[in-house]
Amino acid sequence: MTENAVKIENQGEMPTSPEQLMEKFDNLGISYELHHHKAVYTVAESESVDAKIAGTHCRNLFLRDKKKKNYLLVLPVTVDVDMKKLPDALGSNRLSFGSSDRLWEYLGVRPGSVCPFSIVNDTENQVQICLEKSMMEADIVNYHPLLNTMTASIKPSDLIKFIEDCGHEAHIVDLSEAGSN
Repeated sequence: MTENAVKIENQGEMPTSPEQLMEKFDNLGISYELHHHKAVYTVAESESVDAKIAGTHCRNLFLRDKKKKNYLLVLPVTVDVDMKKLPDALGSNRLSFGSSDRLWEYLGVRPGSVCPFSIVNDTENQVQICLEKSMMEADIVNYHPLLNTMTASIKPSDLIKFIEDCGHEAHIVDLSEAGSN
């Protein structure tokens, strides 16, 4: 195992560790609050953890369209989307969920740990990151810092700073027309 790499049991080394992510935050002048907790894999499992952490709690959808373009959609847990309406909101065609192998290949994380910070591992710009508009209007947003045993609380403006420093453009999307009815 290489220095500073995190190994997830039977899953190989993470390209970027949570500690390296925090170093990047520090180098960029991004203030954050880090919360340690039990591992959570779903929005339902995270409810008890979220209740103890202030701010907007979010979920992440790793998607792929039929032209094999990858998307990472980041949105509050309170925003529901209809997968059939989502392509129009993202300017795409039919979308499906990306496989766990593809998630690892492009973002270097495993299911349950998907987060906007994983864009740090997409050095070839193969994933378009889409941030839901109302989430970006919150005071504080919460995401796993590459592992689902922690939550990092940051300002939305610092999330944009991070994404841009990783060489990506943050696409702000209005999902009001893509809601489930």
